[in-house]
Amino acid sequence: MFRRLLLTPVALLFAALASSTQTTSSCDRSLLVEATNRYIAAQSLGQVKYLTTLSPNATYTENASLANITGGILSHALKIDHSRSIHDVVACSAYTELIIADPSHPYVIGTQLHVTNGSITKVETLVTDADDWLFNAQHTLVYALRESWETIPVDKRDTRQTIQAAADAYLDLFKKGNGSVAVPWADNCRRLEGGLYTAPGDTCNDGVPSGVDLVNRRYVVDETVGVVDVFLTFGNNGLPDSHEFRIENGKIRYVHTLTVCSQPNCGFGDLPAILGEDIGF
Repeated sequence: MFRRLLLTPVALLFAALASSTQTTSSCDRSLLVEATNRYIAAQSLGQVKYLTTLSPNATYTENASLANITGGILSHALKIDHSRSIHDVVACSAYTELIIADPSHPYVIGTQLHVTNGSITKVETLVTDADDWLFNAQHTLVYALRESWETIPVDKRDTRQTIQAAADAYLDLFKKGNGSVAVPWADNCRRLEGGLYTAPGDTCNDGVPSGVDLVNRRYVVDETVGVVDVFLTFGNNGLPDSHEFRIENGKIRYVHTLTVCSQPNCGFGDLPAILGEDIGF
């Protein structure tokens, strides 16, 4: 994730924010970067007030349910061990992944921000922790820090249509099954599903079910890093879910998933034994 992007000290972050006041109503990258920076700062301190571009009429959902933003996860100060954001200047939206490995209460959080005329008008947050699908924040952190989500040179970037089509092909595979959808897999594709990582020698095609519909897809696309995040509703149980894809040369290189469960591990029994191991850095 950028190779390694750890949250800067809060004091330095606020100094940067103070020098980058956004006055334009257009949707450019600097506006979206400021929005994600302020979101990260607000979550670090547990203070919604630092989201100064938040519209007073903004819609806030947490795990796909309408909620009061002042009483949600943003009211809890969290030590963020890793963050990465993408910015969609076409849809005027952004996505941020946060990993909190604090053993007292670990989380992995995904948030889509939607901006209109310079104000954040919608915040959608998925908060995963113990009992959610394959959850282990320490494992998630270890694997995320090993990956490279660097900016892609301009002459090698895929179009947003190519990026979204690759994601949709993967997601359609859940409904139609293997062999029915041409998914553009990279040979070295790796999937981080909760805290479980694709083993060497396996592929991202392993373990994908069939007959499961992934609907209500909401996209954030950033061509500069070849990334699309998709918030969706997973399967007949309607589970809140995020699938994020890194596309390189038209092929899926990385997949990160978050799924909020309505019962421990979404009713699939005990976690794999490897998620109970300390894999270290």
